[in-house]
Amino acid sequence: MNTMTESKKTVTLNYINGEWVASDSEQTAVSKNPAKIGEDVGYYQISSSNDFDQAAISARKAQKAWGKLAGSVRGDYLLKAAAILEERIEDVATAMTQEMGKTFAEAKGETARGVAILRYYAGEGMRAIGDVIPSSDSDALMFTTRVPLGVVGVITPWNFPVAIPLWKMAPALIYGNAVVVKPASDTAITCSKVINCLHDAGIPAGVVNMVTGSGAKIGMEMVNHPEIDAITFTGSNTVGKQLAHAAVDRGIKYQLEMGGKNPVIVANDADLDLAADATISGGLKSTGQKCTATSRVIVHKDVYEEFKEKLLTKMKTITVGDGFETGTWMGPCASEGQLETVLSYIEKGKQEGAKLLYGGNQVLKDQGYYVEPTVFENATPSMTIAREEIFGPVLVLLKVETMEEALEMANDSEYGLSASIFTTNIGNMLSFINEMDAGLVRINAESAGVELQAPFGGMKQSSSHSREQGRAAIEFFTSIKTVFVK
Repeated sequence: MNTMTESKKTVTLNYINGEWVASDSEQTAVSKNPAKIGEDVGYYQISSSNDFDQAAISARKAQKAWGKLAGSVRGDYLLKAAAILEERIEDVATAMTQEMGKTFAEAKGETARGVAILRYYAGEGMRAIGDVIPSSDSDALMFTTRVPLGVVGVITPWNFPVAIPLWKMAPALIYGNAVVVKPASDTAITCSKVINCLHDAGIPAGVVNMVTGSGAKIGMEMVNHPEIDAITFTGSNTVGKQLAHAAVDRGIKYQLEMGGKNPVIVANDADLDLAADATISGGLKSTGQKCTATSRVIVHKDVYEEFKEKLLTKMKTITVGDGFETGTWMGPCASEGQLETVLSYIEKGKQEGAKLLYGGNQVLKDQGYYVEPTVFENATPSMTIAREEIFGPVLVLLKVETMEEALEMANDSEYGLSASIFTTNIGNMLSFINEMDAGLVRINAESAGVELQAPFGGMKQSSSHSREQGRAAIEFFTSIKTVFVK
């Protein structure tokens, strides 16, 4: 049981060595509903160093036997967990909408994606993990195989509390590792429901562990713990770099997925309705709280005014409100702090001379942490709103004279996560594919999102240059062993 009721409080517990346990700190913190000020979703553990130590030791003890199982057997556990999660989609999605505010439809879609991730990686247990290599010795056999890293520490953000933990844990597990996950505090309850699916699938004690609490405390505890062999992290650049330095000092493997300032280019031959729809979807769904969300909209001068009018017309139909309410298209910011960050960037944009075309205001103040979808124009590439990741529903329109200028502007960023272009010209497409410095490039489609069977990751400051998801995940979660048999 992953919760307990005490004095009318629903409290989510840590999951250590196959059991749901309270922290020895005897402290909890509240998870709040960003759509309804004053409504508590529940409570989670403020874990201590000892809690994490117990989780890491449990994972180490369990990993050896887990790693020796046939891949197909490990896959069976993931298939069982997928079936259980599928049965609980409504419950898990409800917790997600309550904790971080995305619409219920989006929350159900993300949970369904979690089911698909588990099933995909269950199949990995039956796929090839090495190659036979010709030896210069005719009497020898030489081949490669892959071995697990050991115990993997997993640190996940609040914006995708089902998909991101699973796209890290599922490959780690299928390739024979044990895991300790530290979910974002704002969505710890949602993550616990995912962990409970693995528990109810019968996964051996210690193979999966969850410890909640302070990211600053538990995150650094994780990367410095002697039982942790690798760290996979999604979050801010500042924290990611701190973890990377600590991982290098210890000589352990690390994987970072961090920020983005993702551009969309609208060429003068684009389908403008398609481009406007995709810009809104890519930039404003989930309240813009995606690392792949569209932020910079680079538009050719010949179609700038027409595109702008289509964009504004469509934006004015967006309904902001509680994600459970029928007709709501965009929910609240995930927390009061996130709302304040978004509002501060909007104010910065106005101060630096950009023109506020639409939105920019906090709304429904007495209800939750809501802000209007927002568009600026007359911005320059050097302005703060055109350079820094806002992680909110804010778009910046930038006008260009040529496609060459558009590509140069799109690449003028410290980030390189995702990018898209709208064009019907094959030359424009090929130039974009070849010249865009981003890990994910999309043609006539929104910048946000990637299919689970495809590699995902960024260039420049967006990642540690490794890739997640698809078959590419094996590169991080295993080590290659070369075998020579005489």
